[in-house]
Amino acid sequence: MKYAIVIPDGCADEPQSSLGGKTPLQTANVPAMDEIARLGVVGRSNNVPAHLPAGSDVANLSLFGYDPNQYFTGRAPLEAAAQGIKLGAEDWAIRCNLVMIEKQIMRSFTADHISTAEAKELLKTCQEQIGAPHLEFISGVSYRNLLLYRGAKQTAPFTRETRATPPHDLTDKSVADDFPRGPGSDLLNELMERSMGLFAEHPVNVARKKAGKMPATNIWLWGLGKTPSLAPFQSLHGKRGKMITAVDLLRGLAALIGWERIEVPGATGYLDTDYAAKGRAAIEALGSTDVVCVHVEATDEASHEGRADAKIKALEEIDAKIVAPLHAALKQQGDYRILVSPDHPTFLRTKTHCHGFVPFAICGSGVTADGAATYDEAAAGKSPLAFEEGWKLMKYFLG
Repeated sequence: MKYAIVIPDGCADEPQSSLGGKTPLQTANVPAMDEIARLGVVGRSNNVPAHLPAGSDVANLSLFGYDPNQYFTGRAPLEAAAQGIKLGAEDWAIRCNLVMIEKQIMRSFTADHISTAEAKELLKTCQEQIGAPHLEFISGVSYRNLLLYRGAKQTAPFTRETRATPPHDLTDKSVADDFPRGPGSDLLNELMERSMGLFAEHPVNVARKKAGKMPATNIWLWGLGKTPSLAPFQSLHGKRGKMITAVDLLRGLAALIGWERIEVPGATGYLDTDYAAKGRAAIEALGSTDVVCVHVEATDEASHEGRADAKIKALEEIDAKIVAPLHAALKQQGDYRILVSPDHPTFLRTKTHCHGFVPFAICGSGVTADGAATYDEAAAGKSPLAFEEGWKLMKYFLG
């Protein structure tokens, strides 16, 4: 049996007045996803418990069959794993965004999609000026970077009660009441404040302003935690897997559950990603593993920017260039199953990740059609098939 999972990140949404009362998923032309619905079942799963943050970290742990109440420790440790960074028992990883804040308003949680090369220079300055033997700034991809607190010689001040707001939840909102709080927050806030002075006239920002781009005004620290202890996916579910993604969070999760990661040239983690290349890579991987997962960030990015048109276009690209060819290839492999599901909703209205159920569709060998005609939130809402604990969906999918 071959299995495929397609994750259009954050594609679940609410009805839009600008779309005649429909969601982007209802509006988009997605015949391949609708075919999966017609051939199989449509349902809904709640991947983020109400008491945990509505982020991709918690949601994807659930989606892969790991109870987040047991396994979730924070987002940054997953991203550290993506870079092969080993954390000691007393070490903490902290997500370090480069952002643009103006008059206490989060204008851009990506610093206008700053380049990796520019980010590296800014992080180098941070390390030189505000780093320490136990504080290490690690450059990643674009605005997505890390700060490591090495706690072997100096006990970290953080606990599970330390709270920090994801900057993508603050787009176009005041940040005044959302700075880190709780144990260790004084250190995080101090580093964020000191970075403002370092970045004000930094050559990278001077050049960006001259080019008409937003500067990176400071770092924003959040998502901190220790490395989780995850059972290998093969031990938990009896299947080997491969991950295709452009996002470190999913790369890290793959590394921690023992999946091979496939790097696809042209996969950007943004709206301009090479959808077709991801589809081809998934088809090629089918012959050498049990489960192939394709994660696409574009739909989530469109929501964070409040762009319904971009979200619809991304869904149509995913459908035509990933879901359709991958499903066709699966049919030629013999017994198979395919799952399409976002991790969490990301509302265009709020531009943030949200709690709540997401729709999924499954078809393939041993799956009896339940009469659904389309894959969308409305069809899922009518289905009796619902997983209040979303982490139980994976076992259902694998049969």
